[in-house]
Amino acid sequence: MMLSSASAPVPWSPTHAHLHRCLQQRSLLPVGATLLVAVSGGQDSVALLRLLLDLQPHWHWQLQVGHCDHRWRLDSADNAAFVTGLCQDWGIPCQVLTAPPLAPSEALARQWRYGALGAWAQTQGCTYLVTGHTASDRAETLLYNLIRGSSSDGLQALGWQRPLGGDLPNLQLVRPLLELTRKDITNFCERLHLPYWNDSTNQDLHYARNRLRLEVLPYLQAHFNARVERTLAQTAEILSAEVALLRTLTTELYQQVVDFHPDDHLCRLRRLPLQSAPLALQRRLITQVLGHLTPAQPTFDRVETLVKLIYAPQGSRSSSLPGGLVARVQGEALVLWLEANGNQL
Repeated sequence: MMLSSASAPVPWSPTHAHLHRCLQQRSLLPVGATLLVAVSGGQDSVALLRLLLDLQPHWHWQLQVGHCDHRWRLDSADNAAFVTGLCQDWGIPCQVLTAPPLAPSEALARQWRYGALGAWAQTQGCTYLVTGHTASDRAETLLYNLIRGSSSDGLQALGWQRPLGGDLPNLQLVRPLLELTRKDITNFCERLHLPYWNDSTNQDLHYARNRLRLEVLPYLQAHFNARVERTLAQTAEILSAEVALLRTLTTELYQQVVDFHPDDHLCRLRRLPLQSAPLALQRRLITQVLGHLTPAQPTFDRVETLVKLIYAPQGSRSSSLPGGLVARVQGEALVLWLEANGNQL
């Protein structure tokens, strides 16, 4: 089977069939949807764009491309020109988004990138932002979060789709390549002789994720598990379903036990139903409440301190927690408030 597009006909490959089947099974990108595809110019994003373009006759999507120029590299303008030229050759509208001066931080770059892409998608009427994250990226993210310390929410690592959030509740972020490894993508690009841009920063070991990709995962593949990327990605997939269940159960418990007064920065928790809840739900609920009361990151120790108060005797009180937060047992309630706001019980 041959696929016709704006460029030369492309043979239908196992990768095309895999993505087509995945989209049908997971209902990720509906027929006729308007998609903004994030294209850096690297192998993953070029392969994603090629696949979506080839499948377009079956799904009738409207495709646009967004490229983010962080201006960190001397060749970033050439990189942007490469993506623009590729899109011209393939007949796809492309917008280059240029960052303001940013510190060389992965977190800041990611925050700007999604904000810029989301804003552009909104102006173009796109309802889906599509990225080329793979099973390899998912494995790296799981390892990265595990090493730093994370709950199961962090370990589920790069789900298939989620609302982009912020001021864009109707824009879905979709990652349709999560069952394909970086090696799968390399083989696909070589088979189709696809051009792509080599980003020199991908070899910079100052970035933690590069060190994981270039040193840690190859070591694990060589000495522990040749399929470690797929195994870790599957673990993230399992955790994703379990996290979804735990979130639902936590929401139900929250409705039973939490009396929240946002204007007073005060929260009362009914201890009796909390005492009969599983520890996993207790921790999740406490973490959620802390997130409502203070911007300080809920640490494991802080959560454990409050979990112990669920069973503590009358009058028991926590020492002052970061952010001026205080907790005290008052009858059948565990009361949390911000002492910095002058709230005393």
